[in-house]
Amino acid sequence: MSSSQPLVRFKGVQKTYDGLSLVVRSLDLDIRRGEFLSLLGPSGSGKTTCLMMLAGFESPTAGEILLDGAPITRTPPHRRNFGMVFQNYALFPHMTVSDNVAYPLTVRKVPKADIASRVEKALGMVQLVGKGDRYPSQLSGGQQQRVALARALVFEPQLVLMDEPLGALDKQLREHMQIELKELHRQLGVTFVYVTHDQGEALTMSDRVAVFNDGEIQQIDAVEELYERPANRFVAGFVGDNTVLAGTAGAAEGRLCELVLPTGERLAGINVNGADPGQAVVASVRPERIEALLQPPAEGSELSSNVVQAAISDVIYFGDHLRLRCAIAGQAQATVKVPLGSAMAPHAGQSVWLRFPSEFLRIYL
Repeated sequence: MSSSQPLVRFKGVQKTYDGLSLVVRSLDLDIRRGEFLSLLGPSGSGKTTCLMMLAGFESPTAGEILLDGAPITRTPPHRRNFGMVFQNYALFPHMTVSDNVAYPLTVRKVPKADIASRVEKALGMVQLVGKGDRYPSQLSGGQQQRVALARALVFEPQLVLMDEPLGALDKQLREHMQIELKELHRQLGVTFVYVTHDQGEALTMSDRVAVFNDGEIQQIDAVEELYERPANRFVAGFVGDNTVLAGTAGAAEGRLCELVLPTGERLAGINVNGADPGQAVVASVRPERIEALLQPPAEGSELSSNVVQAAISDVIYFGDHLRLRCAIAGQAQATVKVPLGSAMAPHAGQSVWLRFPSEFLRIYL
């Protein structure tokens, strides 16, 4: 099979539960071999339904799902040979850790002589060597999640599906497990498809992220592309922190256009969706891309363009940076991130001049 052919292909897949509203709308999606793909979106966006259709627990209303070019839409889950990890772990409480991990091998009638060594290898992958004789109730939440992952990997599937598997863990353990999952994926080279509503989690682990909303993929891209160049207003607002300015589109030239603020001030930014002059638009920029100046820039200097005066409403200490909340006339509060150690010593009530570099200011319809 050609390595350039996707491992999985969704072709025009739709899903409705009531025959009226579509939970998934005409989905076309290619999943590459060996990638870590996250399906990211709010509740009800269709991401989990897509995973359940891929796993075989739900059937598409229309369209086809292909594995290695062959249709699997009517193949039952147990014959798809995919590993599956759920948020609630789904471990057998009456079985030991080793027996839980061995279960997929037992049902596949793997010779008993091979099972022990494969279970030990799987437990080694998830750093649970020596815990095989324990029961799930004797393990922490993080250890139980590792058992569930070992069980999904023990039969060497070509695809591992994960449905918010870290959602029940506390923040520190969840972040630790994110790094471990990413490293495990790198070592194994197995294709991972991961469902989450946590955009930080998706950005941390994934090669690519598919952002879902209202049953459709809004954008699918490498994490840096997704963060730095959101394709539309929804993606810009859902992925990462943003400062948003509202106004109308002004003169357009090439890939740039003006954002005309209610005060009459004008900023230049990237015209993402082809706004025409006079149309209502919003502009989005990452808080770390905004330059905060405590003095007005000299007229005609490099810093004098794309500048708006504001007043600092609040200064919040975040450990590795300061976060300024700034009031701009006619706008919602703007957020600016200032790294610790900068020459600035901002305080609430202070005037500030905010510069929005045009290459990072993205204007959306």
